[in-house]
Amino acid sequence: MAKNERFVKTYSQGKLVETEIWVDKETGVNYLYRKDGYSGGLCVLTDKDGKPVVSTAEEIANLK
Repeated sequence: MAKNERFVKTYSQGKLVETEIWVDKETGVNYLYRKDGYSGGLCVLTDKDGKPVVSTAEEIANLK
């Protein structure tokens, strides 16, 4: 992976049906990516109130 990548995968689960969480290092917004076979989808990860999950500056600094 390139040194200055904007998005970082922070979570991965599954083999045939994959679920991943990606973080935008510039905004801190977390995204949920789901792939099943030849189809997939990406959406903003939200909390129980429907607000976007945003990582703190400290959490972003500790990302790979």
